[in-house]
Amino acid sequence: MRIRLYIIFMVMVFLIPLTFYPSLVNAETIIETGDIDEYVTNYLKRNGLPGASIVIVKDGKLVYEKGYGHDSEGKPLTENSLMRIASVSKSFTAFSVLQLVDVGKINLDDSIVKHLTELTMDDSRLEEVTIRHLLSHTSGIPNPVIVPKADTLKERIGSLHDWKLQRNPGEEFAYSNANYWILARLVEVISGMEFPDYLDEKIFSPLGMNDTLSTDNSTDPVQGLTQGYVTAYGSAFPWSELEQMFSGSGGIITTASDIGKWLSMHTNEGENRYGEKLLSKSLLEESYSPQPGSEKYGFGWYLSSPHIKPSRISHSGSLTTAQSQQDIVPSSGYAVAVMLNSFTTTIQHAYEISSGIIQLTEGQIPEIKASRPQIIDLSLGFITLIYLILGIKGIIRSKKWSNRYRHYPTWRYCLRLMPQIISVFIIGWLFLIVPNLQGNSSTMKDVFGIWPAAMIFLIVVFLIGVIVTVMRVLSRNEK
Repeated sequence: MRIRLYIIFMVMVFLIPLTFYPSLVNAETIIETGDIDEYVTNYLKRNGLPGASIVIVKDGKLVYEKGYGHDSEGKPLTENSLMRIASVSKSFTAFSVLQLVDVGKINLDDSIVKHLTELTMDDSRLEEVTIRHLLSHTSGIPNPVIVPKADTLKERIGSLHDWKLQRNPGEEFAYSNANYWILARLVEVISGMEFPDYLDEKIFSPLGMNDTLSTDNSTDPVQGLTQGYVTAYGSAFPWSELEQMFSGSGGIITTASDIGKWLSMHTNEGENRYGEKLLSKSLLEESYSPQPGSEKYGFGWYLSSPHIKPSRISHSGSLTTAQSQQDIVPSSGYAVAVMLNSFTTTIQHAYEISSGIIQLTEGQIPEIKASRPQIIDLSLGFITLIYLILGIKGIIRSKKWSNRYRHYPTWRYCLRLMPQIISVFIIGWLFLIVPNLQGNSSTMKDVFGIWPAAMIFLIVVFLIGVIVTVMRVLSRNEK
């Protein structure tokens, strides 16, 4: 009897603390949710970010999901808030291609033009480009800077007819969004379905990702998706997204809750929660493996550098108003996704937050360092102020300066004006000419939103340069 009572007592000693422990228990790992909340909240506050949505899974099971901060309408972000994941979409595109490989409709080493006869380029080496090359970014196809809106993937693929490869296929890794446009179009041709429909039927629905969708263009209206932000001087400002076509390369809109189901499948050998296998284990592992000419990229997934501990399989994404990160840690079975409704040029905040969460899963305490973007922006702000003061001084002294060099021949006088003229030309080209180039869908506002603090500095330099130049020319012509 005493032995039984002792056993019962010992069981209670071990079980009662777990009952009241303020954390989620999964498998053999205990994660203190309070630590996650504190870390994410402090990170957002330290860096002036409006909001984030995160999810953590382990060995195919949900561990934690939550939203932080607010959207552009002031509503709280939750794990069910719709957000753009940008280039994280590439892992879905790659997965869809591998599904077609899995059922024998295509082979990884097939020439792409074998299946896409509509794809033409001004380069005979296109015949050598394989599906594997496209998946691993070793095709040699350049990454476009200007991506105008397109109604269909077929239309976008047709616009590549005058392109040339930058290097031989299979030779070297070179990231290109165009690779994944072509792959998305390949899915359409082989499956006979529109790419968004294929994703919905073959990936989203089987995983229960009921709030997830894929768009063709960044400006396509999506109910429930609010405006994103850009950051400057430690604050965030609502901003409109740059108009571009990104189907296959960055068009997916999802929630933390849904992306958790995607990562659960990846940490469960390709099976969904019902035991249905969406992709064979061998092809899933292939997607995480280095490819010829690409040591750090598989199929839609980056492979971490040797100095990153623990090693992880990842992909990040950035648009002009959003950032995202997904990480799988094979050694622990954990996977993390972070989505932000803001963009910061000088740092990948989503990656930093995800890395901090991974540290917590490893039993480590992540350090929130001083905000580098804030330091850079404030430094730029200080430089801008100094330049403005000096510029005003230069404007006031324009006549005096002109009198000093009045006796110069015109050509020498113009040479003295060149420092201002060159800066005016370069900055004017960036803001006024580039947005108006043929096929460019960007605007002056889009250019400004890339890095507001830097652009404010350039605008001040431009205005001061114009005013000083005009004042000096007018002063010289005065009698």
